[in-house]
Order: sequence, then C-alpha cells, then structure tokens
Amino acid sequence: MPYLGGEETVRELRRALSNPNVQSDQLRYRNTILKVIRAMSQGVDMSGLFSEMVKACATVDVVQKKLVYVFLCSYAALNPELSLLVINTLRKDCQDPNPMVRSLALRNMTNLRLPSLVEYVEQPLAAGLRDRAACVRRVAVLGWAKLHNLQASSEIDAAVVNELYSLLRDPDPVVMVNCLRALEEILKDEGGVAINKPITHHLLNRLKECDIWGQCQVLRVLQRYRPQSEDELFDILSLLDASLVSPHPPIMAATLSLFLSLCSGQPAVSLAALERVRGPLLAACGSGSREMRFTALCHIQLLLRSIPGLMGAHYKRFFCGYAEPAYIKQRKMQVLVELVNDENVAMLLDELKGYCTDVNAETAQAAITAIGRIGRSYSDRCLEILTGLLGLKQDHITSAVVQTMRDLVWVCPQCSDTVCFALEGCEETLQDSQGRQALLWLLGVYGERVSSAPYTLEVFIDGVRSEASLGVKMELLTATMRLFLCRPAETQDMLGRLLHYCIEEETDMCVRDQALLYYRLLHCGIEETRKVLQGRRSDPSLGVLIGRPAEPVSQWARSFNTLEPLRQGSIETESVSRGSPEHTMFDPKPNADLSNTLDCSLLSFSFVMKIEQELFSWLSSIDVDIMRCSLHYVSCHRNSYCH
Repeated sequence: MPYLGGEETVRELRRALSNPNVQSDQLRYRNTILKVIRAMSQGVDMSGLFSEMVKACATVDVVQKKLVYVFLCSYAALNPELSLLVINTLRKDCQDPNPMVRSLALRNMTNLRLPSLVEYVEQPLAAGLRDRAACVRRVAVLGWAKLHNLQASSEIDAAVVNELYSLLRDPDPVVMVNCLRALEEILKDEGGVAINKPITHHLLNRLKECDIWGQCQVLRVLQRYRPQSEDELFDILSLLDASLVSPHPPIMAATLSLFLSLCSGQPAVSLAALERVRGPLLAACGSGSREMRFTALCHIQLLLRSIPGLMGAHYKRFFCGYAEPAYIKQRKMQVLVELVNDENVAMLLDELKGYCTDVNAETAQAAITAIGRIGRSYSDRCLEILTGLLGLKQDHITSAVVQTMRDLVWVCPQCSDTVCFALEGCEETLQDSQGRQALLWLLGVYGERVSSAPYTLEVFIDGVRSEASLGVKMELLTATMRLFLCRPAETQDMLGRLLHYCIEEETDMCVRDQALLYYRLLHCGIEETRKVLQGRRSDPSLGVLIGRPAEPVSQWARSFNTLEPLRQGSIETESVSRGSPEHTMFDPKPNADLSNTLDCSLLSFSFVMKIEQELFSWLSSIDVDIMRCSLHYVSCHRNSYCH
C-alpha cells in the first residue's frame, strides 16, 4: 500500500534540499536530511532525491555523512549510475585524517554492493588493511568478505588472503576475530581457514582478550584442529579449562563443544568435562533470559543421555515457577522425568501432581504425560494419581489421563486391571478426539474386563452419524470388532448396525474401506478374524526409565551447541501418541522378526487367497466404489504377504 502523501513529501523535501539558504545553515540542512531518513523509514519512496543526497555527502559533518550514507546504501541498487558520483567522495574520505571518517567511508563503500564499483573499492580496502587505526582495519577485513560475496565466482587475490592470514596476529583482538570470519567466508569452498599448530596455540593464548562472541568464533573454528600428540591435547585442554566454567553460557557451551571434539577418543575425559559444566548449566537455567533458560534445559537433556545422574542432586532446581512460560515448564518436566529415582520419586510426583491442574491446558497435559512416563518404573504410585485426576471431571485432564493410561498399559501390562477399573464412566467427560480414540482402544483390547464396555461402545455407535473425527470412527470400528470376538452376544447387533452404516452411508472412503475389510474378514471365519485383530496387547520391551544404559557421548556430541537440541525438544513436546499405540509407539528394529510385529503377516497364504476370492466376487458389482475398494485390498494383501 503506497504511503499517503508520499509524492507531496518528496517534492517538499527536494525543494528544501535544493534551497541555498538551507544548505548554508548546517543545522537546518542536517534536519532536512533527517526528515528524508524518517520518511524513508515510514515507507515513502525517496529514491527521487538520490542526486540531492549525493551532493549532501560532501560535508565535514560526520553526523550528516552517516545519515546520507544510510540513504545512499538503501537506494544505490536503484541508481547504479548516480552511485558512481558517490565513489569519489568516499575515496576522498578514505584519506581523511580522522579514523572514524576513514572507517565510515570504507564500510559504506562496501555496503553499496554494486558489482560495477568493485574496481574502485579494492584499492581503498587494501590500504585499509595496513591502516594505523584498529577501527579501520576491522572494517577493511570484513570489507573483503563482503566483496567476495558480491562476486563469489571471482577469486580473491592470493596476496590479500596472505595479508588476512598475517592479520591473525594483529594486536587488536577484534581484527583477529574479523580475519577469522573473513577467511572462513572467502575460503568456504576450500574448507575454511587453515588451522595448524602455530595458529591454534596463538588463538588459544589470546582467547581471553576477545569479547564473548569473539571467543565463541575462535572456539568454533578450532574444532577442526586435531592435536598431533596426547601431550599437546592435554596442553590445549589446560588452556581451555578456565573457559569451561565461564560464567557466560555461550563461552561455556562453545568450550565444551570443543572439548568433546578434541576428546572424541578419550571418553573418560569427555565425561569429566560434562561433570565440570554442571554448575554453569544450572546457573544458565536460572538466567533472567527465557531463551537462555530454554536452551540450557535442552542441552541438559543431551547431557543426561550419557550421565543420567548428573543433575540428580539438584532436581529441585527444575521445579516450575508460576510465572514461567508454558514451553519452559514443559521442558523442565521432561528433565524431572529423567532425574527420578527411589529417593525423590515421592516428591517429584507430588510436584507434578500440582502441575496437572495448571491453568494452561498444554502444561497440565504435559504434567500428566510426565507422570505416565514415571509410571513405567513406579506404576502403582502413578496410577493412584492418575485415577484421582479422573475425579476432577475436566475435559482436557480426563483426555490426557486416558491417553496416558493407554500408553502405560502398552508398556506395563500389569497395570491393566487398575486401568480397566478406572475407565468406568469417564466417557461422559471426554470431548476431544484423541481422548476418545484412547478410550476406544482400551475398550477394544481390554473389553472383557470392563463390564460397561458394550454399553459405552453403543453410545458411540448411536452417535456415529454426527461424529466428525475420522480417527474416532476408524478406532470405533476396530474396537467393536475386537469386543465382538470376546463378547459376541452383547456386541453382535451393534456391530451389524455400525458396519451397515459405514458401508452404505459413510462418505469417507477410509472408513468405508476399513468397514468393507472387516465385513469380508468375518466371512472368512472367526478364527481367521481373531488372528488378525487380536494381536499383542503390550510391548514391555520398551523398558523402564530406571537403569537404562548410558549413551556414548559421541552419539550426540556433534549436535551440542547447535539448534539440533532445540529442534529435538520441540518434536518431543509435540509427539503425543495418537491412535493405537501399536501403530505409534512400536518401532521394529531392522532385523526384527516381522512375523511377530505385522498383523498382515499373520495371514496364511490360503487365507489371503480366500480373501482375494471374496474380493474378486465384488468386481462384478455395478458399484464403482466397491469395485475400486476390492482391487485396492487385493493389491494390499498381496503386497503385505510378499513383504
């Protein structure tokens, strides 16, 4: 949307900039230029004033120069020919006795970013590398990197690269770090700056002279160096020891990342380094910056994979504060689950129980999920809490509890009796689709133990026409079929009504296809149907939380001090199990026996042939949809059997 009054504003400012009376008054002239910059920042197209602003850059007023250069760098690409007029002024400023003016001219000369001006920029940049003022050398070094980006296909002169290497020993630490950044960019295709033993030790000895981000840059580049002997390795580690416990989290993280890179063949040294950073990481978890706290929590989770008890004595530091944002609370709960043991389990469960009634529904559900994960090792205590939460009769809490119970019985089948007893009456509170799917799965798998299972399913079947969730409909079909196999007298009538609706009236083809499959499956006999539908009820092989083997540091060392831990954390937060746990939680190993994990593989060859014969009989039907479904299932069954 064009800025209202923009053309009138441009005309008024042009008259003011061309007025000799304004030009003779330095303060008025500067204020007029300031109005141009202000209008430009508000979205007005001021490119028509380019020639007037070019004239305004010929001044001794440094403030006015800065304002004009901001304008010229913004509109240089739209006026490449007029930009040539600026070069003479900039080159003249590069000879100014004031180092601030020289650095300002060099910076803006490279910020014009016009390929046609490269030949005019190279000579001032080369002179800037040898300037006596450090601020000019800083700008000149980065200017060569900008020049390389402007013409990436052309090669930078080898003499310039050698001079940049020599500036790594510049007395100014910022110049040294800028040289590293520039060489990394210029030599990107060659693998970056060459790190040898003299350069490594020089950078390490001057590490403390750099600022925080300069130290991080140096430490990141040094990860490519490999010590030539064990003595040299420990000399380097000794130099880095102080940085490992730095009060600045970025330096600590970069140093630990370098430690892990250098000690990839020394697992004992790596574990000792992880122990050393416990204090700085805990301090980062109490930082005033929310982003810093979240990042520290994500990296603590990485460390706990190799040293599960690293933060065990400090578990109270991960209790949630009332005013903390939900994403930090959820991450702290994940850490608390990793820290549970026989001594603190009671206190942790009491703390998590308090979070289950948090005003934020996502936080409450995350707390319930955390209790369920602890239930893998302490099932009795956790089931007592989960059963009590069902009495609150709140939709989001009941839904999370039912989903957690479903996942818990999949891992701990000994909990099934308690879960089945707790399910009575909870269907009245459930409103969301995920909770209802979990309830239906439990009723289908353990329906023979729940006295009200047929009546609960009948309520769902009576309301199937108004059901909007595809997942609920498909889970309802499977649950009713499973319940029919163990309680046929009570379920036969409702199963018939459900199959009739799904085949004859349902518009969603996924639901209709599944109903057709079950209908034809029943024609093949109860025993064959039982082989397909009544598979495993649990998977205890997923194990418990306590006593898990520690992972080698090498498995996650490369992702430390990157965005990877944050990305993994977001996936874990969002990965609430959906649908049947045998579909979402079980991940067979590459060498696993598929005959024990895939329902389709339980079909004997003769049984597959029976199904195909029945399906082929449907191909003569005039219903095009039924013909398509038949062909689809014939293909699926053959592929499943072959695989």
